[in-house]
Amino acid sequence: MRADRKKLELAMARACIAPAEIPERSGLIRPTANNVLAGKNVRPDTLGKVARALGVDPLDIILEEG
Repeated sequence: MRADRKKLELAMARACIAPAEIPERSGLIRPTANNVLAGKNVRPDTLGKVARALGVDPLDIILEEG
């Protein structure tokens, strides 16, 4: 499961959250949060934690493959 970088950046802009704040707000360690921000493959619960930190549904930031 990957985050769409454009959608993720838009969600961060709407929430007025800088990338450096994602680990603290989501409860993830920095390397894991950086994997989400880089669009790397992560577990569903990891993507969910970032989405919750941004106040969005995970579907709002997921990369739709296909």
